[in-house]
Amino acid sequence: MLTPAERERYNRQIIIDGFGEVGQSKLKSARIFIAGVGGLGCSAAIPLAAAGVGKLRLVDFDTVELSNLNRQVLHWDKDIGRPKVVSAAEKLRQMNPLTEIEAIPEKIDEANIARLVEGCDAIVDALDNLPTRYLLNKTALERNIPLFHGAVHGFEGRALTILPGKSACLWCLYRGAVIEGNVPVLGVTPAVIGCIQAAEVIKYLTGIGPLLTDRLLVYDGRGMKFSEIKLKPNRFCEQCGPEASSGQTPGAAAPR
Repeated sequence: MLTPAERERYNRQIIIDGFGEVGQSKLKSARIFIAGVGGLGCSAAIPLAAAGVGKLRLVDFDTVELSNLNRQVLHWDKDIGRPKVVSAAEKLRQMNPLTEIEAIPEKIDEANIARLVEGCDAIVDALDNLPTRYLLNKTALERNIPLFHGAVHGFEGRALTILPGKSACLWCLYRGAVIEGNVPVLGVTPAVIGCIQAAEVIKYLTGIGPLLTDRLLVYDGRGMKFSEIKLKPNRFCEQCGPEASSGQTPGAAAPR
């Protein structure tokens, strides 16, 4: 049930065709796990909080550095040295006091991932390293929680929505490859991709519109164009394939 204040606050989205108070109530009751509050996490958290998602669980073990400020828009000069989750939570609570913000300053690993995702309706992958992304992917598959993947590099960004048992997963896409080192990032790139991730979460929760399942959306900021790579689940995938437990060698998601 929405309060009069909520009806007024979210009026412009409530009047979207097919959204209504039912859709807004679904956002209000949702719990979203945001893994990482760097460039992608900040840019995804802002529209989710503004839209009235009931609870955001922010998880990140890092502290704010000066070099973060070109893209991590919830962190300011005064936040340098503070835990990122504390800095981000502070701004989000000011932005929308109706959204509950849970800040957890922990490093995501196999020992705590089950506890961290407990009770959440969706996982936003806003990380910057593949090993932990794969752990998120595996956990999402095991617990049947949708995973909203985003990645950035310079002017380029990617977004993919993963519905366990229904679409290609992250391991299907990247084949277990691991890339290390600092990633070049222009601040507008995570802003674009983070907003796309947030849009996908909102669409999933409200049931409005087709999702980016089996469709890797690629944003080219330099050429200012979007393109799609169609995917399909790989039956040899180590994490989501039907033969995953048999030790088969994983392969790439095959183009359709």
